[in-house]
Amino acid sequence: MDLEVDIAPGLDAPAHARKAVAALRHCLDEDVLTDTTLLVSELVSNSVKYGVGRIQLTVRTQGARRVVVEVIDEGSGFSPHVRRPSRFASGGFGLRLVDELASAWGIADDAARVWFKIDRTADLVAAA
Repeated sequence: MDLEVDIAPGLDAPAHARKAVAALRHCLDEDVLTDTTLLVSELVSNSVKYGVGRIQLTVRTQGARRVVVEVIDEGSGFSPHVRRPSRFASGGFGLRLVDELASAWGIADDAARVWFKIDRTADLVAAA
């Protein structure tokens, strides 16, 4: 199942994105859905904070254990810096979550397009 959603920027944008992703609950395994929802929320929050204009969310499922997500805004992009833990920091770790939970992720040439992939199919092979 594919999902394409156009989201208005604002404080409620991450909630709208989470609600849209929840529609995939019948297509994705629970752990994949949980991680996808968290990472979408983080990337949409980044678009609200650093981006400009409307936010486009695209989710493509490839079976119950694979998903590819893209979040695009109309801003000029940002530097893909993954912060490391600090006991004094109170935020700014969204990309660290993406780096930890996604199988792969990246930023397109225009730097306002961030994508990630979760592929848990290898987990099934390892468990067998």
